[in-house]
Amino acid sequence: MATRARLSQGRCQLCSPQPLPSPSLRVPPSFVSAAPLTGMAAKRGTKTSMKNMEKELLCPVCQEMYKQPLVLPCTHNVCQACAREVLGQQGYVGHGGDPSSEPTSPASTPSTRSPRLSRRTLPKPDRLDRLLKSGFGTYPGRKRGALHPQVIMFPCPACQGDVELGERGLAGLFRNLTLERVVERYRQSVSVGGAILCQLCKPPPLEATKGCTECRATFCNECFKLFHPWGTQKAQHEPTLPTLSFRPKGLMCPDHKEEVTHYCKTCQRLVCQLCRVRRTHSGHKITPVLSAYQALKDKLTKSLTYILGNQDTVQTQICELEETVRHTEVSGQQAKEEVSQLVRGLGAVLEERRASLLQAIEECQQERLARLSAQIQEHRSLLDGSGLVGYAQEVLKETDQPCFVQAAKQLHNRIARATEALQMFRPAASSSFRHCQLDVGREMKLLTELNFLRVPEAPVIDTQRTFAYDQIFLCWRLPPHSPPAWHYTIEFRRTDVPAQPGPTRWQRREEVRGTSALLENPDTGSVYVLRVRGCNKAGYGEYSEDVHLHTPPAPVLHFFLDGRWGTSRERLAISKDQRAVRSVPGLPLLLAAERLLTGCHLSVDVVLGDVAVTQGRSYWACAVDPASYLVKVGVGLESKLQESFQGAPDVISPRYDPDSGHDSGAEDATVEASPPFAFLTIGMGKILLGAGASSNAGLTGRDGPAASCTVPLPPRLGICLDYERGRVSFLDAVSFRGLLECPLDCSGPVCPAFCFIGGGAVQLQEPVGTKPERKVTIGGFAKLD
Repeated sequence: MATRARLSQGRCQLCSPQPLPSPSLRVPPSFVSAAPLTGMAAKRGTKTSMKNMEKELLCPVCQEMYKQPLVLPCTHNVCQACAREVLGQQGYVGHGGDPSSEPTSPASTPSTRSPRLSRRTLPKPDRLDRLLKSGFGTYPGRKRGALHPQVIMFPCPACQGDVELGERGLAGLFRNLTLERVVERYRQSVSVGGAILCQLCKPPPLEATKGCTECRATFCNECFKLFHPWGTQKAQHEPTLPTLSFRPKGLMCPDHKEEVTHYCKTCQRLVCQLCRVRRTHSGHKITPVLSAYQALKDKLTKSLTYILGNQDTVQTQICELEETVRHTEVSGQQAKEEVSQLVRGLGAVLEERRASLLQAIEECQQERLARLSAQIQEHRSLLDGSGLVGYAQEVLKETDQPCFVQAAKQLHNRIARATEALQMFRPAASSSFRHCQLDVGREMKLLTELNFLRVPEAPVIDTQRTFAYDQIFLCWRLPPHSPPAWHYTIEFRRTDVPAQPGPTRWQRREEVRGTSALLENPDTGSVYVLRVRGCNKAGYGEYSEDVHLHTPPAPVLHFFLDGRWGTSRERLAISKDQRAVRSVPGLPLLLAAERLLTGCHLSVDVVLGDVAVTQGRSYWACAVDPASYLVKVGVGLESKLQESFQGAPDVISPRYDPDSGHDSGAEDATVEASPPFAFLTIGMGKILLGAGASSNAGLTGRDGPAASCTVPLPPRLGICLDYERGRVSFLDAVSFRGLLECPLDCSGPVCPAFCFIGGGAVQLQEPVGTKPERKVTIGGFAKLD
C-alpha cells in the first residue's frame, strides 16, 4: 500500500481514464520552445527546433495533430475521424470503416476487464474475399445486386480536388504508420500531456509503466500482471513503452488484412501476396517492397543531402526573395503614387475645363438677361399711365402747328418703334441653353477603358517565311489581342560552338522596327538560335520561342540561267530575271509516248548556269515543281556538258544514263575514273536514289542498303560542290539532311546544270539580300546578357 501511495503522487489530475486522448489536443508553443528536438540538421552541427516541424504534423481538416492518419490517393494525409466526418457531410453513409480493423482495447468496455472473456470469432479475410469474388454477399457501401458500384469521391482539403476512393471508401486506404510514429516522437519530445496513466486502474489511475500493442492499452505494473496472467496466451504479449497511440506491427493490406510485401509501380500502391495475383494487377510492374524502399530511400536521401549541402544557396535565395519583396512594396507604392498623380492631373484638367465652360455659360446668361430686361422696360413704357404715353398725350394737346411738328417728330419715331415691337412681339433672347450641351460619350468611353498599359506578348516567329541562305531572314508577328510594340529586340547566337563558362553569350540588336529583319554575314555550316521580344512604354515583353536555323555548308554561289546553246531552246521558257525556267512538252514527247514499244529518239532540254566553279566550295539551292515529269538537277564539266548534250541522245535506250557521265556500254570506260556529271533525278514529286546512293542518304533495309528507293521531294534542294575533293552533296535545303553524295571529275570548270524530259519547272533560291528589309550585321556591336 505504501508503494501504491507513492505512485499515486505523480498522477496527472487533468487526464481522464479514456483509452486515447482527444484528437483536439494541440501542442502549446511554450512546450515546443522549451524542448527542442534535433533532426537531420544535427549532422551538420546545428539544432533545429521542433516548432518548425509542427505545421507538417497538423491535419488540414481539424488543424490538430494527426490521429490515425490515412493516406489519400493524392498522397495527402487526413485524420480518420476527420475523413469520416467529411464523408458524412458529403452524404456518404457506411463508407467510413476503420481500415486497420484491429481488436478493441481491454479498456473499451467494462466487460473486457476479465482476462477470461471469450472473444467473438471474426470471419477470415480469405473466405470473405472468395465470397466477394464469387458475387455472393455484400459489403458496406454496396447494395446487393448493384450493377454499377458507387464510386466515392473525397474532397481533399490539401490539394482542393476531388479524389476517388473507390467502392470501399476509407476501408480501402492505408494508415500512415510512419506519420503516426513521427507525431508520437514529437509529443514525447515536447512532453505534451504530462505522464501517461494506466487505462485499467480504478480512479484515481496510476502512472503507466508498460504498454501492450496486442491489447492496445497502457498498464501499470499490477494491472499488466493482472491482465497477462502466467500460463495464458496473453502472457506471451511483449510489453512496450507506454504510449497514447497504438499501431499494428506492420502495414496491413486494407483488402485482405495481410502484410504488404510488394509495390505496384503501375498503380503506385502497396500490395500483398493476394493482391499480386489478382486480375486487377495483371500485366503491372510489381517489385518487392524492399526494392521500392531502397530506391525511394536513396532518392529521398540524395534530395535531402543536396538541400542540406546547399543551405547557403537557399539562404541567398531567401535573401533575394526578401529583397524582391521589399522592392515590390516600394515599386507598388510608387505605382500607386504615379496612378494617383495621373488621376489627379486628369481631375485638375477636368476642373479647369469645368470652370471655363461655366464661365462661358455665365457670360451668355448675363447677356441674355440684359437684353430681356431692356425689352421689358420698352413694353412697360407702352402701358397706360406710363411716362411715354402720358408725354404723347400732352404733346397732342399742342395747338401751335410749328411747335407741334418740332416736338412730335422724335416722339413719333419712338411710338412707331414701340408699335412695331408690339405688333411683332418676340423675346429678345432665348431661354434655352441647348447650345451649351456637352457630348462626353467619347471621353466617358476613354475613361471607362482607362487601364494599365501591358507589355507586348511573346512574338510568334513565322517559320514558313524565316530561312537562312546567304543571309538570315527572320519574320515574326504578335499574337492576337496583344498590346502593340514600339520596337523589337532580336537576340541570336551560335549553338555549335563550345560552351563558355559564365552566362550564355547572346548577340543582340535593339530597336528593330517592323516585323522582319535581315541578319547579314552568318558563318557557313553553323546552327543559329534566334528569339525576339517586343517593347513599349510598359517595358519589355516575353521572348518568343527559340528557332534554330542551319546556314549553308559553303558560301552561296550566285548565278543566272543561260540557255543560249541548248538544243531545244524553243521549249524552254526562262524568266526575265533568269532565276526560273519552265519546260513545255512538245510533239517529240507525244511521238515518244506513241512509239514507246518500237523505240524512238527523244532529246533532252538542258539549261546551264552562267557561272563556272574552278576552286573552293560552293552552295546553291533551287525548288523543283512537284508536278514535273522528269527533272535532273546537278553539276558537270562544262566541256563534257556541251559535248554530250549538243547531240540528241536516245533517252529511251537503256544504254543512256546521264548520271554516269558516259555511255554505260562503252568497253574502254575506266571504272576508277570519276564521272563528269552528277545529277539527282526527280519525277512526280519523288526523288529517285540508286543503289549506290541509298547508304549515303541513310536509307537502309533490314538486310543492308536497298537496291533503289524514293524519298519525298523537299520544298527546296541544296547542292554543295567541293571542287578540291571532287565531291557533290545533295541536301534538303530546309533541314539540311543529306540525300546523296557522289564523286565528280573536277579537272575543268564545273557548271550547275538542269535537265528536262517532258514538262517541268525549276526556281533558283532567291538571294535574301534582294528583299527590302532592315539589315542587321551579325558580329557587330554584340552585347552580353
